[in-house]
Amino acid sequence: MRIKICFSGICKFRIKKEMTATKKMRICFFNSTTAWGGGEKWHLDMATELNGIGHNVTVISNSGSELIKRAKKIGLETMSITIKNLSFLNIFLLARIYIYFKSKDFDVLVMNFSKDLKVAAFMAHLAGVKKIIYRRGSDIPIKNTLLNRFIYGKCLTHILANSEATKKSILKNNAHLFPEEKIKVIYNGIKFEDHDFEEKANCIPVIGTLGRLEYQKRHDLLIKIAKEIKDRGIKCKFRIGGEGTQRTALEKEIADFGLEDMVEMPGFIADSVKFLKEIDIFVLTSEWEGFGYVLAEAMRAKKPTIAFNISSNPELIEDGVNGYLISWPDIKPFADKIEELINNKQKQIDLGEKGYEIAKQKFDFEKVKQSVISYLLNG
Repeated sequence: MRIKICFSGICKFRIKKEMTATKKMRICFFNSTTAWGGGEKWHLDMATELNGIGHNVTVISNSGSELIKRAKKIGLETMSITIKNLSFLNIFLLARIYIYFKSKDFDVLVMNFSKDLKVAAFMAHLAGVKKIIYRRGSDIPIKNTLLNRFIYGKCLTHILANSEATKKSILKNNAHLFPEEKIKVIYNGIKFEDHDFEEKANCIPVIGTLGRLEYQKRHDLLIKIAKEIKDRGIKCKFRIGGEGTQRTALEKEIADFGLEDMVEMPGFIADSVKFLKEIDIFVLTSEWEGFGYVLAEAMRAKKPTIAFNISSNPELIEDGVNGYLISWPDIKPFADKIEELINNKQKQIDLGEKGYEIAKQKFDFEKVKQSVISYLLNG
């Protein structure tokens, strides 16, 4: 008796699998902000990686944004657009976005801001984009409005959260807003390249922070901490890197406290590696953080970190292991830890070394990018 074995099904399966693996996807990153922060860096990094492995990538952002400038510089396809809070009522803008999406026939759309969802997610849904992803980086709870219920219930297909704290915030006001099983947590990744983080010898200790000069970052609290440190007679410098709408108010606070010789505000920092190399202790006084990207960068630079015990900070800092977590918004305990580290150089080194180990284990870009790419392409 002869037995016939048919391999056609297996062959078809293999061919289909190979075609799927090599299919070039059309992917759009939509981020309309003019600011430059962790979210924008994430968009640029992922767009660059996907473009590098042969996918067709487009970056849509504000014409004056740092994101679109950098995307153009490395040769990515771009589109300039301006989105405001009420842009979802502008039928001409909606029509422009719809026509563009339809003409490009995107497979995947990734957005980063709630105001972008109201126009891009809806138009992508109408244009037939198969995978519509909200990459959320804020742990501010989402308002339970009719418009949000429509967008999350009818337009979005996936949500990518940058921390467990961010994931919890999504469903805080409405447990049925979006299926929890479709919310994926992937941390931001940082690149462990051959950066020279050899310590620069400072005449006096330098305490530094990086971030947009916006209310969320609460640099006003850091200035109060600097005043507390000065009142204790401790000699050190505070360096606040970044630019934003709070500059004038912060400069006034510095002047009011007589801290002009103690607190520096050098403006926008293009080279975070150089900035971190030139400080001794990294601090973060934000009121909330979806994911403290700068904390991870400071850990990579082997700097001890101090931050408030809020939102995602405990996912990066292990209290007493690689830094310190302070109860919000207590200034004196924060100053206590700064003083402790200033007076104990070995403690600075020990916390910094442990921070590097944790960052390498949890946030190494080479590991993270594989998870993100697989998620974007396969779900």
